[in-house]
Amino acid sequence: MDHKKLACFFARITLGVNFSIHGLVRMPKLKRFAEGKMKGFEGTMLPEFMVIPFAYAIPILELILGLMLLVGIYTNRALAASAILMIVLIAGSAFKEDWGAVSTQMLYALFIFFLIFFQENNSWSLIANRKK
Repeated sequence: MDHKKLACFFARITLGVNFSIHGLVRMPKLKRFAEGKMKGFEGTMLPEFMVIPFAYAIPILELILGLMLLVGIYTNRALAASAILMIVLIAGSAFKEDWGAVSTQMLYALFIFFLIFFQENNSWSLIANRKK
C-alpha cells in the first residue's frame, strides 16, 4: 500500500470514528439533544418546524455515516451525504451567527472534500468504489 492509500485510509477511519461516536453518545439522550438544538435556534430566522426534524436526525445521520465510513461501505455516497450534512449544519450555524461553530464545521467540510477528491486512493474497505 502506498502512502496516498494509507493516508486516505486513516483519514476515512478518523472521520468515521468522529461521526459514529458523535452519533452514538447522542442517541441515548436524543430527545434532550434535539430540545437543546431547538432552544438554540429560538430567535433565529429558521422556523421550528424546520429545526425539529433535523435536530432529531443529526445523531442518527452521524451514526450511520460514521459506521459507513469506518467499514468502507459505499464510501462515495457516505462522503457525499457527509458533505451535504456539513452544508446544512454550516447554514444553521450561520443563521445562529455562531461563527465559532461555522469555523469548526468548515474544517470538517475541508476534510470531507479532501477525502472525496482523493477517492481513487480508497482502499481497505468492505465495498470499495470501483471504476466502471
